[in-house]
Amino acid sequence: MSRLLRLLALAAVVALGVGFAKANAGRRVVVDLGLYTFHSVPVTFVAFGGAVAGMGVMLVAGIASDLKVRRLLRASQELSDEEGGPRLE
Repeated sequence: MSRLLRLLALAAVVALGVGFAKANAGRRVVVDLGLYTFHSVPVTFVAFGGAVAGMGVMLVAGIASDLKVRRLLRASQELSDEEGGPRLE
């Protein structure tokens, strides 16, 4: 059942993406990134590019958070080993 729901959710996301791309097919905008300015960029590229950039930012933030948690767990494990306490696994 959950596999069917996942497939339906994926199909809905794809359908929304295709619908957005079709609805904005002829629209073009100017993208000013400070040092560079791009003229006549399709809105679809801007939207999907923003989504990809957001995923990249979340990936970097997630890696930083994961490294912090691993560092804390390692310190806790070393402290537990020094005291002869139970080993966390």
